[in-house]
Amino acid sequence: MSTTSDVAEPASKVDLDQGEGGGEVPSFDITLKVRRYDPEFSEEARWDEWTITMFGTDRVLDAMHKVKWEIDGSLTFRRSCAHGICGSDAMRINGRNRLACKTLLKDLDTSKPITVEPIKGLPIEKDLIVDMEPFFQSYREIMPFLINSSPAPTAERLQSAEERQRFDDTTKCILCAACTSSCPVFWTDGQYFGPAAIVNAHRFIFDSRDDAGDLRLEVLNDKEGVWRCRTTFNCTDACPRGIEVTKAIAEVKQAILTRAM
Repeated sequence: MSTTSDVAEPASKVDLDQGEGGGEVPSFDITLKVRRYDPEFSEEARWDEWTITMFGTDRVLDAMHKVKWEIDGSLTFRRSCAHGICGSDAMRINGRNRLACKTLLKDLDTSKPITVEPIKGLPIEKDLIVDMEPFFQSYREIMPFLINSSPAPTAERLQSAEERQRFDDTTKCILCAACTSSCPVFWTDGQYFGPAAIVNAHRFIFDSRDDAGDLRLEVLNDKEGVWRCRTTFNCTDACPRGIEVTKAIAEVKQAILTRAM
């Protein structure tokens, strides 16, 4: 008969030997400089700075949380899953569009202030929160859902690996708006559909199961559609999912030209 002392501790309570190279995660001080805007108090934006101690595993989002939870609870920003999937926390970090939850502090130059601003081209509501409605209006207009007029099959609609590969890259979009808000054309022309809407149109235009490709091409064959793209590659550089956005836009342009022939 076993006694209580004979029962092994659960794995979660066993002390693990760190071995060589183990130990504490190194810490360092950073200066976080955030562009603030609160229309209830002033129509003018301002910059606030905080010097905080962070760790080598921390991301910009962790620094934002530390400020909000421990120093200034009025700091306002969006975030949700914190794993680079929901796309909520797209911001301009050191002048580049990135997801705060994917940007490690140690990968930035911590000898200088780390600047954080709202993404460009969309109305600012407060601090780092922008009005995403213009972005999502363009997304809705390209009909981002499968349209098939044939009778519903008794089983799934089959698709070959090659057919799936044709649009696989553009299925990765998380609607963070990093690509669209990095586009100089979008900054100056609020009517432009923008890269994200075109990417999501591409996803269905080249889907062999969809019947509405021509409708989407007609929508995008507009003065504010694909022809406004100037191929600066800002969108491709900004995409946190690595989508070849500029390539997708070029393929939609080519599809419009092919249809017109």
